[in-house]
Amino acid sequence: MSMATRLTVPPKPPPRGAIWSKARYPPHLPWPDIGYLAKWSVSSYKFGFGPECLRDGDPETFWHSDGPQPHFITIEFPRKMAIQKLSLYLSFPLDDSYTPISLAVRAGTGQSDFQDVRVVTLDKPDGWLTFDVSAEPNDDGEGFKPVNAYVLQVIILANHMNGKDTHVRGLRVLGPLEEQVSHTDDPFPFINPKFKMYECVR
Repeated sequence: MSMATRLTVPPKPPPRGAIWSKARYPPHLPWPDIGYLAKWSVSSYKFGFGPECLRDGDPETFWHSDGPQPHFITIEFPRKMAIQKLSLYLSFPLDDSYTPISLAVRAGTGQSDFQDVRVVTLDKPDGWLTFDVSAEPNDDGEGFKPVNAYVLQVIILANHMNGKDTHVRGLRVLGPLEEQVSHTDDPFPFINPKFKMYECVR
C-alpha cells in the first residue's frame, strides 16, 4: 500500500488548541524553536525554491515542490528531541491551488519506523498555523504530550482545487516550554535545547 493511500483519512477540523496568526512573519511564541538543530530536506523542489526557503523568515519566499504527490519535508535531529508543536505559514490568497488542504505528520527514530502522529485538514489558510504534533493528552488534560523523535516528517497529502505541486512559505519546529521539560533523573537539569543535544558527549 502506498504512503499516500495509507495516510488518506476523512477530513478533520483544525487541531484542538491550534493558534492562528494573520501576521506574515513568524509569530512570537513561548515555545523554543529547535529547528535550527536539525538537517532539513524535501522530496523535490524547483531551483531557487528549496528547503532553505522554509526557514529564512521571508514571507515572500517559499518551498516549491517539483515532483509527484505526496510531497514531504523531512527534519532530522542528531539525537532524540522532544517536539511539541509545528508552526506553518500557508497563504491561499497568494498560492491558490498550490496551497495544502491536507497534511500529515510522522515521527520516528528513522525513516524505516515512522508512525503517523497527526493529520490536519485546512480550509483556505492564510497565515501561521501553530498546532501540537501529538494528539495524546498530557497528564493534566490541558494540553498534549510532546513527541520524542529523531526524525519528523511533514507530508502534503493534497492541495486545494486538486493542485499538483505545493507551496509552503514557512515552517518552524517547536520544543516544549522549558519549565515543562522533565528532569526527574537528572541531577543537573540543563534545559537549553542546544545543550541537551550534546549532553551525551563526554
